[in-house]
Amino acid sequence: MQNTQQSSTIADVERDLRYISGLIKQKGREILNHYPITAPQFVALQWLGEEGDLTIGELSNKINLAFSTTTDLVDRMEKNALVERIKDTKDRRVVRIHLLEKGQGIIQEVIKKRQEYLGEVLENVSAEEVDTLVRILSLLHTQMKLVSEK
Repeated sequence: MQNTQQSSTIADVERDLRYISGLIKQKGREILNHYPITAPQFVALQWLGEEGDLTIGELSNKINLAFSTTTDLVDRMEKNALVERIKDTKDRRVVRIHLLEKGQGIIQEVIKKRQEYLGEVLENVSAEEVDTLVRILSLLHTQMKLVSEK
């Protein structure tokens, strides 16, 4: 009985997370419509903002796209002055993708608008419930990282 109930609860959690993820992704795409970048380009810019300069191969692995697709993505972003290719100072054969100020500005603006959206969603939720939500999401994220590292 308990195992069935636990399976049902896990199914509910998975469904709710899937729906929430879908809604956030949809809202993110609406926000991105006002910027000269695509959703995959935004993801790439975020990784560069968080990790610093990356090679095409490293970026390709982070965004889960083929090397050739990532190269095309970087070409378009470079053309729009969002990133630049720079030679690695330690090994001139290595080329790294560097986030430019324009790309960083877009990331900050889009994230701010996404946060405003979530603020609107949570405006009728008590501060205590929001704190609980933050703790539980942090716990879930930590547990997911632990399982991934196994």
